[in-house]
Amino acid sequence: MTSTGYVPRWLVVPAAVGLLFLLVPLTALIGRVEWATLWSDVTSPTARAALGLSLGTGAVATVVCAVVGIPLALLIARSPARIAAVLRALVTVPLVLPPMVGGVALLYLFGRSGPLGALGLSFTTTAVVLAQVFVALPFLVLAVEGALRSTGVEFERTAASLGASRATILRRITLPLAAPGIVAGVVLCFARAIGEFGATALFAGNRPGVTQTMPLAIYTAFNGAGVSQGTAVALSLLLLVTAVAVLLLVRGWRPGAGR
Repeated sequence: MTSTGYVPRWLVVPAAVGLLFLLVPLTALIGRVEWATLWSDVTSPTARAALGLSLGTGAVATVVCAVVGIPLALLIARSPARIAAVLRALVTVPLVLPPMVGGVALLYLFGRSGPLGALGLSFTTTAVVLAQVFVALPFLVLAVEGALRSTGVEFERTAASLGASRATILRRITLPLAAPGIVAGVVLCFARAIGEFGATALFAGNRPGVTQTMPLAIYTAFNGAGVSQGTAVALSLLLLVTAVAVLLLVRGWRPGAGR
């Protein structure tokens, strides 16, 4: 039995054009890498500070997303269809909003004149984490919610009929069955967090060593300030490699990935 389907052969041409449109710019980026100075560019003080800040804040943001996102995904997956649809739509809003809008919203909430301005969080490292959580949380929630819905509730019902408590069902059945989706969501969340730019720029600013993450360092370099363009290209390559590694890791955890 064929597994390739019956797609018309002429569709290969526009499909190839679309693929090239995605790959050729990345090839151009790789072609601009100064390999002789790549290591020194990546390990320069400014680059190391931006890289360290991105990884550190991205890790914290991912933990925050997991703590609040997994329960939210459970709530959506186990709610009636209409309620789940509304909740899913609300979670999806940050995905369709321009990141700059998210930054403005966070600034109006946590800025000096905002309702929570007294906390003094804007233009700090904490603001970077908050911006990353805002844009990355939907990736985790939607991935985990999809995994939970695919597992169904039959095993949970069986365990409940045998006297298992809700906590035991969650710990021993629900979460283990959804583990591939949870891992995929966490990895995608982390990748989105370290690549965040727009909301971070507006809400946290661009202070080297404090709020200047890798995307902001790249942007600063290409605008003629801060690190050199060689370092910007090197950091761009590093983000590209990270994205590819994330995709490979997610594929490895996906059910049936080895087929």
